[in-house]
Amino acid sequence: MKLYNHIIFFAGILLIGLTGCDESAILEEVPLDFASPENSYITFSDFNAAVYALYDQSRVILSDGEHRPLDYIYGTDLGYNGANQLNVRFGSYLATLLPTSGMVEFHWRQYYRVISGANTILNRMENSQMNNEQKTVIEAQARLFRGFAYRNLAHLYGGVPLELEEVSSPKTDYVRATREEVYLQAAQDLTFAAANLPGITEVRDGEINNLAAYHMLAEVYVSLEQWNDAIEAASMVINDPNTALMTERFGSLSSEPGDVYWDLFRRFNQNRSVGNTEGIWVWQYEVDVPGGAISSSSKIGPQLERDHAPRPWSFIVRDPSGVAPFLPQGVSDYTGGRGIGRFRGTNHFNYGIWHYDWQDMRNSEYNFVRDVLFNNPESVWYGQKISDHMPLFRQSLDDTIRYFYPYQSKVTTPGQHPPELFVDAELKLLNSSTAGTTYSDQYHIRLAETYLLRAEAYLGNNQLTEAASDINVVRSRANAKLVTPEEVDIDFILDERMRELGVEEKRRLTLNRLGLLYERTNRYCEGRPDVTNFGVDVQPYHNLFPIPFSEIERNTGAQLVQNPGYAAE
Repeated sequence: MKLYNHIIFFAGILLIGLTGCDESAILEEVPLDFASPENSYITFSDFNAAVYALYDQSRVILSDGEHRPLDYIYGTDLGYNGANQLNVRFGSYLATLLPTSGMVEFHWRQYYRVISGANTILNRMENSQMNNEQKTVIEAQARLFRGFAYRNLAHLYGGVPLELEEVSSPKTDYVRATREEVYLQAAQDLTFAAANLPGITEVRDGEINNLAAYHMLAEVYVSLEQWNDAIEAASMVINDPNTALMTERFGSLSSEPGDVYWDLFRRFNQNRSVGNTEGIWVWQYEVDVPGGAISSSSKIGPQLERDHAPRPWSFIVRDPSGVAPFLPQGVSDYTGGRGIGRFRGTNHFNYGIWHYDWQDMRNSEYNFVRDVLFNNPESVWYGQKISDHMPLFRQSLDDTIRYFYPYQSKVTTPGQHPPELFVDAELKLLNSSTAGTTYSDQYHIRLAETYLLRAEAYLGNNQLTEAASDINVVRSRANAKLVTPEEVDIDFILDERMRELGVEEKRRLTLNRLGLLYERTNRYCEGRPDVTNFGVDVQPYHNLFPIPFSEIERNTGAQLVQNPGYAAE
């Protein structure tokens, strides 16, 4: 049974009355029949509802919608904004990464909302009706989310204020802890969570477990350069008898042409309940189901298809008879569903990383789509490859940057789009511009990443043979050329993360924690040749986000120091 995410809203009211003629007498009523601060955190069920809210808040930051979750991939070595938008989606760093930008404020506030929710849970456990066992599991869940939030804040902003208590009145004297102190707090929370959360076989699909905590703990230890601790934490995940990379065809379309890597991303294939031993923590999604977080009539849920898949359905070139070669609106095939072609991969992502081994399974025709067939039966080009006509298109168009380009099929669901989206059941025309969701559950932590994380720790510990061995476990599954210890460095690991994780990864978190956002983006995010600001105006100080100006302004009781490079507003 899936874990669906629900938000509980706490509404409170204080009733104050006067008794007799004594104006100093105050009647304090504790409400019994509606939700309030006094009665909302009493039972185990109450606390579970509050934990569900933490799931929802975290998913909103990292997975739901076409804006904020995609802040983690735009303007990196992975890809850039190809839609002529210099002022949004990192079309230009100098225009978008500012202390006053809504994006900067959003991530700050959302992570602190998770922290605030966790602190409230932790503060109110003592006076609850829960037994000790229930308190322990609730504390472990709350501390995992708090550790997760502080980890990501440290990756993005560096040192941030540490708040470990429930705040019940306005506070305006926050000061920044160091980045190391924030990581140490995250490690403390995640250590408790790892020791006290249930095992991965004891939880429902999508529910946090001890291995998710160990994975995040390993990443924090890598950030602290505590290599042995990182290796030990990652090994807890890798060596667990209930985890393994998927190496054989499986799941909903295993009888169709494809491979095991392709199977990982088909609908209904992500969870342990269907035999997937690779997913460690998977965001749960259903279409038009209460709590399922996807609607067929609005742009919510994960929007990787919408942004990363191209838009041949609006191709402006016509065949010799004047007919559009692609069906309109987007089709449930390899042309990309209802993509709009906004996030385009860098040449390094599309081509450079594959030169090491072009036959790598992850670069197969099923997984990295580089050519498609025209799908309009009325066109004289029907069934022909787009590549056969590219010279003509380049003559007819100023740029084909959004109509078609190489993309990862993991962002879409060819042949598996929900029937609610189809105008015609036979032709499978997608119904509207809202149909750009990636209609599958989404990996938040996958075992392949744990191997690459441990390889990073081995590299830091100067254990190159062990680092190469971990990388080769992942590469072997892809039937790819094995790497030698002498070839392993941080650039190889980052390239391997690209090959394995691609747009699935929250790339900005990885590059920011390593301090390599500027170096890698400046090197690889070349953008269009006729536009100079598609990511290439990134500066060294962009390795960290600015502290939001709104937070500095309202913090009147102490100085909240801005990160270097960002001018005071």
